[in-house]
Amino acid sequence: MSMNALVLLTVGATLLCCALGTAGALFYASGKARRRSLVDRLSDAPVLPPPAGRTRHFRGFDRRLRATRLGRRLERRLASTGLDVTPGEFAVCALAGSAALWIVAASVLAPFFGPPAALAALWSASAFLSYQRRKRIERFINQLPELSRILANATQAGLALRTALGMAAEELDSPAGEELGKVADRLAVGHSVDDALGELTERLPSRELVVLVTTLVLSNRAGGTVVTSLRNLTQTLEERKETRREVRTQLSQVTVTAYVVPLMGVGTLLLMDRIAPGSIDRMTSGWFGQTAVVVAFCLYGLGFLAIRRLSRIDV
Repeated sequence: MSMNALVLLTVGATLLCCALGTAGALFYASGKARRRSLVDRLSDAPVLPPPAGRTRHFRGFDRRLRATRLGRRLERRLASTGLDVTPGEFAVCALAGSAALWIVAASVLAPFFGPPAALAALWSASAFLSYQRRKRIERFINQLPELSRILANATQAGLALRTALGMAAEELDSPAGEELGKVADRLAVGHSVDDALGELTERLPSRELVVLVTTLVLSNRAGGTVVTSLRNLTQTLEERKETRREVRTQLSQVTVTAYVVPLMGVGTLLLMDRIAPGSIDRMTSGWFGQTAVVVAFCLYGLGFLAIRRLSRIDV
């Protein structure tokens, strides 16, 4: 057999294998599709649509975490922040960040700083949730004057309180629109106005919201001039909104100082290690140096808490 005939035979065999492989893949795909359609026709259960939204990760870990008390508590905290994150995803990210910060601190500074850095990462994750919750409450408080105005106009037009709340949920942006949508859903399934609004105050606690909810609950129970009360409340909420903005502006420098104080300690350590390489490792090699570092960080933490406490003014 000549060389050209061998090449042609090899090419022909290759093309035949490719054709047979393609045909087999097509037959397999069509057979699988016919089997799926047959199962769907013979099944009594309705075909569920694919889940909406983004794909959730770590579903198994999330399911096991939700079954624990810590997982349920974390789920409630995430719900109050409005973040589109499951407890499993948040826990995995927090643990991964803690492990990464442990490695970085142990390699850059000294092995002694690994565990404190991991604890600081976990505390930062908890502080992030608290910050997001306060931020969401603040945005909701800023929307309360507009909410009170919408409810006053709807009540003056003769609409019931349940209808007025549903209309406000459609007109307002998040977070007020989202939270009022939950209230409207509660009312739609038979919950009372008192219970639905009470759950709202538990999710987003604030003095302004408590005053508004009390006004709505009392007017729903006893009737009366709810329009006049809501209009007066709207003016009061506008004034409190401006006062809170002025107080926040006056205390902005104090707030920045509270965060600068602990950063000065970390910056000092990095500067020491930069000037004299290996000094931090030598300092933390004995119990005396480790105790001094722990006491110093505790004092920095107390300073941070003291400044934050002194700068907190309830309006």
